[in-house]
Amino acid sequence: MKLYYAPGVCSLSPHIVLREAGTDFTIEKVETATRRTETGDDFAAINPKGYVPALVIDGGEVITEGAAIIQYIADRFPAANLAPGYGTLARTRLQEQLNFIASEVHKAFYPLFNSAASAEAKAAAIVTVSKRLDYIENLLSDGRPYLLGGTFSIADAYLFTVASWTGPTGISLERWPHLTAYLKRIGDRPAVRAAMQAEGLIAA
Repeated sequence: MKLYYAPGVCSLSPHIVLREAGTDFTIEKVETATRRTETGDDFAAINPKGYVPALVIDGGEVITEGAAIIQYIADRFPAANLAPGYGTLARTRLQEQLNFIASEVHKAFYPLFNSAASAEAKAAAIVTVSKRLDYIENLLSDGRPYLLGGTFSIADAYLFTVASWTGPTGISLERWPHLTAYLKRIGDRPAVRAAMQAEGLIAA
Protein backbone atom coordinates (compact mmCIF):
# COMPACT_ATOMS: atom_id res chain seq x y z
CA MET A 1 0.00 0.00 0.00
CA LYS A 2 1.06 3.57 -0.60
CA LEU A 3 -0.15 6.59 1.35
CA TYR A 4 -0.03 10.02 -0.23
CA TYR A 5 0.40 12.64 2.47
CA ALA A 6 1.40 16.19 3.32
CA PRO A 7 3.23 16.79 6.61
CA GLY A 8 1.07 17.52 9.63
CA VAL A 9 -2.29 17.69 7.89
CA CYS A 10 -5.16 15.20 8.19
CA SER A 11 -3.18 12.52 6.33
CA LEU A 12 -1.18 12.06 9.54
CA SER A 13 -4.15 10.08 10.89
CA PRO A 14 -3.99 7.18 8.37
CA HIS A 15 -0.20 7.33 8.57
CA ILE A 16 -0.45 6.64 12.30
CA VAL A 17 -3.03 3.90 11.75
CA LEU A 18 -0.86 2.13 9.18
CA ARG A 19 1.98 2.04 11.70
CA GLU A 20 -0.33 0.91 14.50
CA ALA A 21 -1.52 -1.91 12.22
CA GLY A 22 2.06 -3.11 11.82
CA THR A 23 1.79 -3.55 8.06
CA ASP A 24 4.21 -2.80 5.24
CA PHE A 25 3.52 0.39 3.30
CA THR A 26 5.21 3.29 1.60
CA ILE A 27 4.52 7.01 1.78
CA GLU A 28 4.85 9.72 -0.83
CA LYS A 29 4.72 13.41 -0.07
CA VAL A 30 2.41 15.72 -1.99
CA GLU A 31 3.21 19.40 -2.49
CA THR A 32 -0.18 20.92 -1.81
CA ALA A 33 0.60 24.18 -3.61
CA THR A 34 1.54 22.51 -6.91
CA ARG A 35 -0.40 19.26 -6.43
CA ARG A 36 2.61 17.29 -7.58
CA THR A 37 4.01 14.32 -5.71
CA GLU A 38 7.63 14.26 -4.63
CA THR A 39 8.39 11.97 -7.59
CA GLY A 40 6.82 14.49 -9.98
CA ASP A 41 3.47 12.83 -10.62
CA ASP A 42 0.27 14.82 -11.04
CA PHE A 43 -1.61 14.16 -7.81
CA ALA A 44 -4.93 15.06 -9.46
CA ALA A 45 -4.52 11.94 -11.58
CA ILE A 46 -4.33 9.89 -8.39
CA ASN A 47 -7.07 11.72 -6.49
CA PRO A 48 -9.19 14.06 -8.63
CA LYS A 49 -10.42 15.74 -5.43
CA GLY A 50 -6.93 17.20 -5.22
CA TYR A 51 -6.27 16.76 -1.51
CA VAL A 52 -4.65 14.23 0.78
CA PRO A 53 -4.90 11.60 2.07
CA ALA A 54 -5.15 9.02 -0.66
CA LEU A 55 -4.33 5.36 -0.14
CA VAL A 56 -3.43 3.12 -3.06
CA ILE A 57 -4.20 -0.47 -2.11
CA ASP A 58 -3.27 -3.80 -3.64
CA GLY A 59 -4.59 -3.98 -7.19
CA GLY A 60 -4.31 -0.23 -7.71
CA GLU A 61 -7.63 0.90 -6.25
CA VAL A 62 -7.49 4.33 -4.58
CA ILE A 63 -9.33 5.14 -1.35
CA THR A 64 -9.84 8.76 -0.35
CA GLU A 65 -11.29 10.53 2.72
CA GLY A 66 -9.45 9.98 5.96
CA ALA A 67 -12.29 8.41 7.95
CA ALA A 68 -12.88 5.85 5.20
CA ILE A 69 -9.18 5.06 4.87
CA ILE A 70 -8.60 4.42 8.56
CA GLN A 71 -11.65 2.17 8.79
CA TYR A 72 -10.39 0.21 5.80
CA ILE A 73 -7.00 -0.28 7.44
CA ALA A 74 -8.57 -1.33 10.75
CA ASP A 75 -10.78 -3.89 9.02
CA ARG A 76 -7.95 -5.15 6.83
CA PHE A 77 -5.82 -5.85 9.92
CA PRO A 78 -8.27 -6.91 12.64
CA ALA A 79 -5.55 -8.40 14.84
CA ALA A 80 -4.38 -4.86 15.61
CA ASN A 81 -7.71 -4.24 17.37
CA LEU A 82 -8.07 -0.71 16.06
CA ALA A 83 -11.85 -0.78 15.55
CA PRO A 84 -14.81 -2.82 16.81
CA GLY A 85 -16.48 -5.17 14.35
CA TYR A 86 -19.17 -4.01 11.96
CA GLY A 87 -22.73 -4.48 13.12
CA THR A 88 -21.93 -3.85 16.79
CA LEU A 89 -23.02 -0.90 18.89
CA ALA A 90 -19.36 -0.27 19.63
CA ARG A 91 -18.70 0.19 15.89
CA THR A 92 -21.57 2.64 15.69
CA ARG A 93 -20.04 4.58 18.59
CA LEU A 94 -16.74 4.65 16.72
CA GLN A 95 -18.42 5.97 13.57
CA GLU A 96 -20.27 8.52 15.69
CA GLN A 97 -16.96 9.91 16.92
CA LEU A 98 -15.33 9.77 13.48
CA ASN A 99 -18.20 11.75 11.99
CA PHE A 100 -18.01 14.30 14.79
CA ILE A 101 -14.27 14.75 14.35
CA ALA A 102 -14.58 15.04 10.57
CA SER A 103 -17.56 17.35 10.31
CA GLU A 104 -17.37 19.38 13.52
CA VAL A 105 -13.74 19.51 14.66
CA HIS A 106 -11.68 19.09 11.49
CA LYS A 107 -13.75 21.51 9.41
CA ALA A 108 -13.94 24.05 12.23
CA PHE A 109 -10.18 24.63 11.94
CA TYR A 110 -10.32 25.47 8.23
CA PRO A 111 -10.62 29.28 8.50
CA LEU A 112 -7.58 29.34 10.79
CA PHE A 113 -5.43 27.92 7.98
CA ASN A 114 -7.02 29.99 5.23
CA SER A 115 -4.97 33.08 4.49
CA ALA A 116 -7.96 34.65 2.75
CA ALA A 117 -10.23 34.36 5.81
CA SER A 118 -11.10 37.61 7.52
CA ALA A 119 -10.21 38.39 11.12
CA GLU A 120 -13.89 38.01 11.98
CA ALA A 121 -14.02 34.57 10.37
CA LYS A 122 -10.92 33.46 12.25
CA ALA A 123 -12.32 34.73 15.56
CA ALA A 124 -15.58 32.88 14.92
CA ALA A 125 -13.62 29.71 14.07
CA ILE A 126 -11.76 29.87 17.38
CA VAL A 127 -15.10 30.07 19.21
CA THR A 128 -16.40 27.05 17.28
CA VAL A 129 -13.22 25.02 17.78
CA SER A 130 -13.31 25.79 21.50
CA LYS A 131 -16.89 24.57 21.80
CA ARG A 132 -15.99 21.32 20.06
CA LEU A 133 -12.98 20.84 22.32
CA ASP A 134 -15.20 21.54 25.35
CA TYR A 135 -17.19 18.47 24.34
CA ILE A 136 -14.04 16.35 24.07
CA GLU A 137 -12.79 17.64 27.41
CA ASN A 138 -16.05 16.67 29.08
CA LEU A 139 -15.93 13.23 27.47
CA LEU A 140 -12.41 12.62 28.76
CA SER A 141 -13.20 13.92 32.24
CA ASP A 142 -14.48 10.50 33.35
CA GLY A 143 -10.88 9.25 33.34
CA ARG A 144 -10.98 7.19 30.15
CA PRO A 145 -7.53 6.96 28.55
CA TYR A 146 -8.88 6.89 24.99
CA LEU A 147 -11.82 8.37 23.16
CA LEU A 148 -13.93 5.20 23.24
CA GLY A 149 -12.78 4.00 26.65
CA GLY A 150 -9.92 1.71 27.59
CA THR A 151 -8.61 0.79 24.14
CA PHE A 152 -6.80 2.88 21.53
CA SER A 153 -8.75 3.09 18.27
CA ILE A 154 -8.58 4.77 14.90
CA ALA A 155 -10.69 7.59 16.36
CA ASP A 156 -7.77 8.47 18.61
CA ALA A 157 -5.43 8.75 15.64
CA TYR A 158 -7.85 11.15 13.96
CA LEU A 159 -8.59 13.22 17.07
CA PHE A 160 -4.89 13.48 17.94
CA THR A 161 -4.13 14.76 14.45
CA VAL A 162 -6.87 17.38 14.44
CA ALA A 163 -6.64 18.53 18.07
CA SER A 164 -2.89 19.01 17.64
CA TRP A 165 -3.66 21.84 15.24
CA THR A 166 -4.25 23.97 18.33
CA GLY A 167 -0.47 24.39 18.32
CA PRO A 168 0.08 26.01 14.91
CA THR A 169 -3.14 28.02 15.21
CA GLY A 170 -2.14 29.46 18.59
CA ILE A 171 -5.06 28.08 20.61
CA SER A 172 -3.92 27.49 24.18
CA LEU A 173 -4.87 24.14 25.70
CA GLU A 174 -4.88 25.57 29.23
CA ARG A 175 -8.65 25.30 29.65
CA TRP A 176 -8.67 21.62 28.60
CA PRO A 177 -6.41 19.70 31.02
CA HIS A 178 -7.87 16.29 30.20
CA LEU A 179 -7.38 16.90 26.49
CA THR A 180 -3.83 18.10 27.16
CA ALA A 181 -3.00 14.87 29.00
CA TYR A 182 -4.73 12.85 26.27
CA LEU A 183 -2.66 14.43 23.50
CA LYS A 184 0.54 13.71 25.39
CA ARG A 185 -0.56 10.11 25.98
CA ILE A 186 -1.31 9.55 22.30
CA GLY A 187 1.79 11.46 21.20
CA ASP A 188 3.99 9.16 23.28
CA ARG A 189 2.85 6.04 21.43
CA PRO A 190 5.70 4.54 19.36
CA ALA A 191 3.63 4.39 16.17
CA VAL A 192 2.60 8.01 16.54
CA ARG A 193 6.15 9.17 17.14
CA ALA A 194 7.37 7.12 14.16
CA ALA A 195 4.78 8.68 11.86
CA MET A 196 5.61 12.18 13.04
CA GLN A 197 9.33 11.57 12.65
CA ALA A 198 8.80 10.24 9.12
CA GLU A 199 6.90 13.42 8.23
CA GLY A 200 9.55 15.65 9.79
CA LEU A 201 7.20 16.94 12.48
CA ILE A 202 9.47 15.91 15.37
CA ALA A 203 13.14 15.07 15.57
CA ALA A 204 14.20 11.49 15.04
